[in-house]
Amino acid sequence: MRQRRIGSFSVSSIGLGGMPMSIPGRKDRDTSIATVHAGLDAGVTLIDTADAYTTSTDGQGHNEILIAEALASYGADTSQVLVATKGGLLYADPGPWVRSGQPDYLTVAAKQSATRLGVETIGLYQFHRPDPEVPYAESIGALNDLVAAGVIRHVGISNANVDQIREARGILGDDLVSVQNQFSPAHLDSRAELELCAKLGLAFLPWSPLGGIRRAGDLADDHAVFGEVGREVGASPQQVALAWELSLAEIVIPIPGASQPASITDSAKAADLELSAEQLARLGA
Repeated sequence: MRQRRIGSFSVSSIGLGGMPMSIPGRKDRDTSIATVHAGLDAGVTLIDTADAYTTSTDGQGHNEILIAEALASYGADTSQVLVATKGGLLYADPGPWVRSGQPDYLTVAAKQSATRLGVETIGLYQFHRPDPEVPYAESIGALNDLVAAGVIRHVGISNANVDQIREARGILGDDLVSVQNQFSPAHLDSRAELELCAKLGLAFLPWSPLGGIRRAGDLADDHAVFGEVGREVGASPQQVALAWELSLAEIVIPIPGASQPASITDSAKAADLELSAEQLARLGA
């Protein structure tokens, strides 16, 4: 698969989001493991998880444990796979998830994530969502300390606005390597953040790049042009959406979620999908 960069890592231009495998309504464990294996078979070397991807009965870290188990059981070398995880949210049923940006909490959460993932150092650790009760600089400062302590290698931030990206950059310098925000044909509000990431050389990781778990299958119904272009090039509307996102900047690395092998196998094909300038213009109109 074509590669893009996150800090010092070269990763597949399409990643795999692990959330659907662990939240309520998920598939069985064997199907989830098979989904991760299918992603690896397709060339995916970026897997995105979080300690908050779980249910009220499983406790923090269900998805991290699942991803670690899937990698261990793959039967081939997975040393080039970057598992990016996140901290700063606690699962709550029925929701919303509880934010916790306290430095002491993030320090403990990162160390617990490393244990669940079975690594000494987490390659990419992301602050999941700003906590309005804690100054942003304090939360980011905790991640800076975790880098210095060798618990994490690179830092990412998620659900961040332009000002927060600049603030985090000022604290972390080159240790800040990525921003993960919602972005898709249905959610274009993070275009300014994407453009800032391109300017700063930060990877931009769209979460829910197909519109979300409940809407991904209806993408062509909601945005007809993606179905039209898909028919022109012999690809699914979902592949077209991911290819369009990849075309926006070299720093974009979509992380579509998946809960069954067919989904990530289809998404991975977007990395090699060539769209004409005219088609891209129609998609972006």
